[in-house]
Amino acid sequence: MLTIALMCLGIAIGKWLFPQKWQKTNARLQTLLTILLIFAMGVSIGRNDGLLQNLATLGLDSVLFCLFSMGASILAVYCATRKILPKKK
Repeated sequence: MLTIALMCLGIAIGKWLFPQKWQKTNARLQTLLTILLIFAMGVSIGRNDGLLQNLATLGLDSVLFCLFSMGASILAVYCATRKILPKKK
């Protein structure tokens, strides 16, 4: 909930209070901080011995989850289009 509230606050500040002249600097700062966040997450994952030991199992679980999600999405779209779109003669 805090994350959503902070996001909404940032949107409001960006919309009404943030000067247009700082937009380029803000974009560069966002890129830099995103890179720093990704690096910090990598360090955190690298320090987690349990994760590295179970990487093969987690990889298999991830692939199965991905395939199941894709299959369910394709099936849902197929069923929806057959029901919603008119049939061609």
